Amino acid sequence: MGAEVLGLLSQWKSLLPSLILLVCLFIALKVLDLLWWRPRRVEGHFARQGIKGPPYRFFLGNVREMVRLMLEASSKPMVPPYSHNIVPRVLSFYHHWKKVYGSNFLLWFGPTARLTVADPDLIREIFVSRSEFFERYDLRGEKWAHHRKVITPTFHMENLKRGGHAGEVVGHVVHRRGRGGRFEWFQSVTEDAITRAAFGQSYDDGKAVFHLQGQQMAFAAEAFRNIFIPATGSEEVPAAAYRPPQGQRRRRRIDGDGKPGGGAKDMLGLLMNASAAASAKKTAASPAAAADRRGPPSPTVITLHDIVEECKTFFFAGKQTTSNLLTWATVLLAMHPEWQDLARHEVLRLCGSRDIPTRDHVAKLKTLGMVLNETLRLYPPAVATIRTAKVDVELGGCHVPRGTELMIPILAVHHDARLWGPDVAQFNPGRFADGVARAARHPTAFIPFGLGARTCIGQNLALLEAKITLTVLLQRYSFRLSPSYVHAPTVLMLLYPQYGAPVIFRPLAEHHRQVPAAAPPCFS
Repeated sequence: MGAEVLGLLSQWKSLLPSLILLVCLFIALKVLDLLWWRPRRVEGHFARQGIKGPPYRFFLGNVREMVRLMLEASSKPMVPPYSHNIVPRVLSFYHHWKKVYGSNFLLWFGPTARLTVADPDLIREIFVSRSEFFERYDLRGEKWAHHRKVITPTFHMENLKRGGHAGEVVGHVVHRRGRGGRFEWFQSVTEDAITRAAFGQSYDDGKAVFHLQGQQMAFAAEAFRNIFIPATGSEEVPAAAYRPPQGQRRRRRIDGDGKPGGGAKDMLGLLMNASAAASAKKTAASPAAAADRRGPPSPTVITLHDIVEECKTFFFAGKQTTSNLLTWATVLLAMHPEWQDLARHEVLRLCGSRDIPTRDHVAKLKTLGMVLNETLRLYPPAVATIRTAKVDVELGGCHVPRGTELMIPILAVHHDARLWGPDVAQFNPGRFADGVARAARHPTAFIPFGLGARTCIGQNLALLEAKITLTVLLQRYSFRLSPSYVHAPTVLMLLYPQYGAPVIFRPLAEHHRQVPAAAPPCFS
């Protein structure tokens, strides 16, 4: 028996090199299929349907060409007189290949196929009528739906009355500036508003979190500069390893009156309450099952990691997008003093020269709302967004294979003359005089906050903050671009001014702050 076992072992030893070779060959073929054969099949599949694009290159796809085009575009600032036709600079690769292959073409982000979709009818299918076939990188399916349901009360309009504090914050900032203090206006306002909405606390209590997030942004920016992979939407930022000071590491569930309970209206409280309620329900139903950690968690279970990710995303998206909106709106009003005067006249007529605006005031500021919408059209925070086909799906008569990414170039849609008319590159808030739905030739031509169920949940808070902040500034200051301003919009996760946005603010003379007797027309 021993001799037979030794014989078998000897045979296995002699076969082992062959087995290892077969395994290595199998892995090599799988890698080759992933990096070459499959991309070529997908490329041919789309070509037979009339959709072409730059040819796939092994492993890198079209990333090398994308980097080259973006580096070339960002190396030269725009020269006066400044144009708002920024697509060739910001989405240079899309602008270049669109001229060659049309608005819907195929490009390769490494071995992953990306189909660009700029037709508003198809965008509506992706976002609304057939959204169940397309998903984002972040939370998906039932888990996303549950999280959305839990945090939605944070953004109910009655809860956004907290946003009215923004006027007081801006007034305080203006006062500090008047005494010579240097302050980051827009960052301070947005940070404070988001902290209250997320934590129900003041900015001072949460400044450690913002400091760490600022470090994250710096690290992320450095990584993007080194790698220079074009950003196309709201990508994830790694979480910071924040440990709050001793004594601040535990937070009880609170209700709307600040008492322990389940009625919290700030986002963190809502998430913690939902997490505790789900755990209690699971324990009551089956203590044994609650103790069993095996298997994937239920979509209705909100873990500590989920809470951290939700708050992190909310901080980044809310702070950066709102401060970007305020920055570009200020730049545009400084560039176009005629619209600055119209917006100021409306503010003085409705809000007076010194009163802190309320939410009711803000609802009546039509001209300022038009200015913000035109700002979001010309300079949307996210220049593009990505969806992935969950299954093989038909889209506009084209068969899209499972796993294909669809890139919606928001900036290009907002700058499409076929949708917005021949003055598409001009700053003309008057186009929104009859509302967003009638501003363009297609109701889906304006999508700065997305569309459908995935519409940005914080858009009302962002617009409320922006209106109140600009109202306070218009009450007190006139402003113009500094001679050192260089117009160079660029993208690094979000759209921002590459060389900053220096603006000169001058206090309004007292007679200029008087409410005019009659209002001039807002637009021609």
